[in-house]
Amino acid sequence: MNVVTLNSAPTPKGFLNGFSIEVMPRTAAKIHDFNAILPKGTRVYIAHIDGTPIKEMLTTAARLKAEGFEVMPHFPARIIADAATLEDWVKKYADLGISSALLLAGGVDTPVGDFSDSMQLMESGVFDRYGFNRLHIAGHPEGNKDIGAEEEVMAALKWKSDFKNRTDAQMAIATQFVFEAQPVIDWTIRMAEAGVNLPVHIGVAGPAKLQTLIKFSMACGVGASLRVLTRRARDITKLMRPFTPETVLSDLAAHKAANPDFPIESVHFFPLGGIRATTDYISSQNDAATRLRA
Repeated sequence: MNVVTLNSAPTPKGFLNGFSIEVMPRTAAKIHDFNAILPKGTRVYIAHIDGTPIKEMLTTAARLKAEGFEVMPHFPARIIADAATLEDWVKKYADLGISSALLLAGGVDTPVGDFSDSMQLMESGVFDRYGFNRLHIAGHPEGNKDIGAEEEVMAALKWKSDFKNRTDAQMAIATQFVFEAQPVIDWTIRMAEAGVNLPVHIGVAGPAKLQTLIKFSMACGVGASLRVLTRRARDITKLMRPFTPETVLSDLAAHKAANPDFPIESVHFFPLGGIRATTDYISSQNDAATRLRA
């Protein structure tokens, strides 16, 4: 795989097709009508933060499903008490007609119960029993202090890639947000060398204040590409304007065009500056790409 020279340009037409977005129950509740801001059928992840009651998750999931979206709730292993709780949650989502899930370890240091990682959730067989045919897993192109050394992480990704090969599950890696393309390119090269064969849904942050992005980046362990933000923070004229992700999107799209085997399959947005700000940005990028091509 060749590494192209990276540059800044509007997001090319088509690169945002099939994008997904992440919401939380409390932020979703502020949106009167998702159909007014998202294309029908958009995949919407529902983040299950520690302390969020399952009832709130299910209420949000039911609403989004009824409005015509593909709902993908989070299942953070470390906040699930036991196998009975896991099955109860999966069954309740299945009763709503939901068949997609993001499986991850979760952001707590100490498991509250029997599960500590997403592999245990996958091995339980409960998702297959209730007809969940799309399982996504978390990815961290720049590493994370909470997920261990790179050798361990790659071994876990290889296990999950092999799980896809021996089951009927449709799988992909949904990554933490990034601000720079090169760490992502390097990470996918290392994955290929480790025998990991999974499509990647690359995470990017929607428009947000620079201070907000730096705060979330520090909390989430985003490392190498954080320098993009710190460089911008030195320019007082840019400090007051929202940071937008067109540079990283355009660079990733350019690399995909030059390297068709680059495993980026779609873009996943984290609306750290607000859901409407992110959906407005996506619409503006698609409109700009259409005008450029015309």
